[in-house]
Order: sequence, then C-alpha cells, then structure tokens
Amino acid sequence: MSACQEYFDPSHQLVRDSVRRFVEREILPQIDEWEEAGSFPRELYLKAGAAGLLGIGYPEALGGSHEGDLFAKIAASEELMRSGSGGLVAGLGSLDIGLPPIVKWARPELRERVAPLVLSGEKISALAVTEPGGGSDVANLQTRAVRDGDHYRLSGSKTFITSGVRADFYTVAVRTGEPGYGGISLLLVEKGTPGFTVGRQLKKMGWWASDTAELFFDDCRVPVGNLIGAENMGFACIMGNFQSERLALALMANMTSQMALEESLKWAREREAFGKPIAKFQVLKHRLAEMATALEVSREFTYRQAAKMAAGKSVIKEISMAKNFATDTADRITHDAVQILGGMGYMRESLVERLYRDNRILSIGGGTREVMNEIISKQMGL
Repeated sequence: MSACQEYFDPSHQLVRDSVRRFVEREILPQIDEWEEAGSFPRELYLKAGAAGLLGIGYPEALGGSHEGDLFAKIAASEELMRSGSGGLVAGLGSLDIGLPPIVKWARPELRERVAPLVLSGEKISALAVTEPGGGSDVANLQTRAVRDGDHYRLSGSKTFITSGVRADFYTVAVRTGEPGYGGISLLLVEKGTPGFTVGRQLKKMGWWASDTAELFFDDCRVPVGNLIGAENMGFACIMGNFQSERLALALMANMTSQMALEESLKWAREREAFGKPIAKFQVLKHRLAEMATALEVSREFTYRQAAKMAAGKSVIKEISMAKNFATDTADRITHDAVQILGGMGYMRESLVERLYRDNRILSIGGGTREVMNEIISKQMGL
C-alpha cells in the first residue's frame, strides 16, 4: 500500500518502517500459534513499550512521542494490522481507549502514576463501558457508584471488555447521578481492589488473540481521587473518546480490506482454471476492480476525516459515516476474498479466513452501525 503524500510525511514513513520491522520480528513468526491459543504473551506489551510503539501520540512527559501527530498514530496502527490479527491489535492497543481519558482529564497525580506504566508496557489499560443489558446505549448504563466519604462504593457489572482478564487499570463508566447521560462519571479501578472480580475469558467468533472478559463490582471501594474528570461529566468524556475509537475501527476495516484484496490478487494470478490464471476471467477481473475501487474511496474518505480531526474540526457526523462505509466495504471485500479463494478461503491456514471472522466485529464495536446512522441523522437535523 502506498502512503498518500498529502497525509503522510517522511517522519511518518520512519514510524511505519519501525513498526513494520517490529511486526516482522516479534509478531509474525508466532501469530498463528497465538491465535490458536487465544492469547499472546504479556511480554509483548513490554517489547512494544520498549520499541516506542505504545507511546505514539502521547505526551513525551509521560513516556510518549509524536504527541498530537495523528498520522504518526495512523501509520503505526496500519502496520500493526499487517500482523493479520485484529485480536492482537485490539489487545495490544486497548490502552488507546482506556488511557486517553486519564491523560486528558484525570488529576495530575493519577495521570503521572498510571500513564508511564502503561506506555512502557509494564501495566495494561482497559476501558469498561458496555454492560450486559445495555450494549451501545451508554446513556442508560446501570453500574452505580455512591459517594461514601473519601471513597465511592461501586456495584454492577461490565461485559465484552477488551483486555478485561489481564488489565491492571480499568477506566470504568459508572452512574453517580440521575438517570440519563447527565449522571455518568468515569472512575479508575485498579486490579486487586476489594469487591472487584474478573469473570471468565469470553470465547468469540473472531479476534481470538484478544482477551475479552466480564467484570463484576460488589460494593467495591474506589478512592475519590480516582475520579477521572468532573463528577457527572463522564458522558462527554466517553463521547470524545468514541470519535478516536471510531476512526481506529475505520482504519482497521480499511486495512482488513487491503490485506484481503492483496491475498485475492495473489491467488487470482497464481491459481489456474481451464488452462489459464483465474485473474484472466472477466468476471474476476471486474470483481477485483470493484474491490479496489471501494477500498480507495473508503481509505481516502477516512484519511480526510482524520485530517480534519487533526486540525481540531468537529467530525461527529463524518467519522460515523467513515466507520460505516469502511466496515461495509470490509464486509464486501472479505466476503469476496473468501469466494475468490474458494475452498482455501474457508481453511484456517488462509489469512482471508481470519480476516473474514475478525472483520465482523468492526461494525459493532465503538457503537453499532445502527447507532452510527442515528448519529448521522441527528447531525442532519432529522
């Protein structure tokens, strides 16, 4: 994939090259084994931290680099997807949804204690918003935190939490006020806090290498100092975080499409039927042309919204559009890739088989496709 010069400069290419070497050295030789095992070694966080991968986009004072350079982050994210495992990328990258609220809104003492440990890979950060009965309906979450002196007493549960089993720091959305979005806060809950237990590791259709868990809070006492941002202002923090998460999911979808297209092209050029490469058959040539066209449109639109985000512009409507378009495109391209490879596309040894499975979560995570359409229509004044 050639990087568009309008968005990426030579420093971004250096980031891309560095992450590519890391993936080739530390991930690709073991990724099939890790996928089958449903996990990857915790040591990989330390290696990624030491290589500077985890800190991209975060303040240097906290152990990061390229602060405010969104396209450095994009370059790194795209190269990590070259691992071929959305689950590994989601697990290794769970800090990018768990840590930003702490960096932006937590008290300095909390931020300076937590962020450097996460960016170095010594500790793992996770975001805990989704509840068993809530799904994408964040405004109606039920996990409650009641102020009791210098602590909050926290009760409730969360589910589908990425890095839920082995995280050390959990950015947890709780209800501290009245029903609705105006009564939500964010609290940092640390592993080992009395009353906090981690449930079973959940088995999933895709993203096998990521650990996904249920969390339970039974009168769990959390210090008031672990409040992230102002009390009852958590919903705004969550929504701000969601914009970045939706961009990340669109990028994952586009890279999923890219790899599926590449595998399809390789197969079509090498595989023969009726005495010639199947790429010579018009029906397949046209299908591949349509796959490539859809991907180019999706990628350009996603980059355009990222550029506007980097410039400080509001893209609430557009980033929802980008996520939907990118995931719809990946749905079509991964489906077509499996079809082009035929029986081999259905085999676990085939990359497109994993891409097809991993892709399915992308239109659900970070707000479902239907929720994205609600946001888009509201932004249109409907």
